[in-house]
Amino acid sequence: MKKIGFLSFGHWSASRQSAARSARDVLQQSIELAVAAEELGADGAYFRVHHFAQQLASPFPLLAAVGARTSRIEIGTAVIDMRYENPFYMVEDAGAADLISNGRLQLGISRGSPEQVIEGWRHFGYTPPEGGTDADLGRRHAEVFLDLLKGEGFAEPNPRPMFPNPPGLLRLEPYSAGLRDRVWWGSASNQTAIWAAQHGMNLQSSTLKEDESGEPFHVQQARQIRIFRKAWTDAGHTREPRVSVSRSIFALMNDRDRAYFGHDESSDQVGLIDNMRAVFGRSYAAEPNVLIEELRGDEAIAEADTLLLTVPNTLGVEYNAHVIESILTHVAPALGWR
Repeated sequence: MKKIGFLSFGHWSASRQSAARSARDVLQQSIELAVAAEELGADGAYFRVHHFAQQLASPFPLLAAVGARTSRIEIGTAVIDMRYENPFYMVEDAGAADLISNGRLQLGISRGSPEQVIEGWRHFGYTPPEGGTDADLGRRHAEVFLDLLKGEGFAEPNPRPMFPNPPGLLRLEPYSAGLRDRVWWGSASNQTAIWAAQHGMNLQSSTLKEDESGEPFHVQQARQIRIFRKAWTDAGHTREPRVSVSRSIFALMNDRDRAYFGHDESSDQVGLIDNMRAVFGRSYAAEPNVLIEELRGDEAIAEADTLLLTVPNTLGVEYNAHVIESILTHVAPALGWR
């Protein structure tokens, strides 16, 4: 394990118990937590995207703001639902955010997750290709996005433009060199992991996966990662791919930690999601010495190079910084971090 970051779903709630009661709270606190995580030595600040929900939805203003307030930490998404995205506009937004952060963007994308509304992407003006599914729609948008990120000219210039043009066909601007290699695909199955590898994307494997063998979640996820790496080699790519896994991990350091998480006895769960039988990974909550031993037995964490800690963002910046610091200080070094 080389890198550790946090992953926030960006929930807000008007509940009195919530420290994030509005969208403004969540956005400002997300920036503050990224700054705090950088100061603590964490490697990444990642954010989830959900539409039609009281959660983070439009990632690029947030990513740009985090990029302007930090100098070292990776800034990413896990993941952007490509069914909703205009790949052309997204290239411009992503290029701008990456340039503001000086090339620290790690852009996780995918076909998307179960939705708050019925076929929400239709409200954004998108429909699946004839005879295809919404998954096909998301993958097609991703392919266009990846192609545009190459920075090759494709648009015929106006012979009488408002401003002088460089020679040849024009590309979208601003262009950020290197961003194409920092795109990740959020995969829930072995087959989509292979597809990601074939298209030269890094792999984000989350806290659920298609149950393809009935084995424990971390065993199936570790196999998925090995399948991805083989497909990457078979595709002939020359660079080394990156792989991340996400986990809910809490070191019980004080009475507050134990009150929040000390009574959870978590194990893998199996359920149906979008008509797919899925296995959901367990959460980890224990004293540091116990956590270390439990996490050493997690095969997928051992296979991945990046671990994303899902944080309870409604508990506020100060508490979440404590959660991150506890793992970085008392758990991660024993697992090979740094």
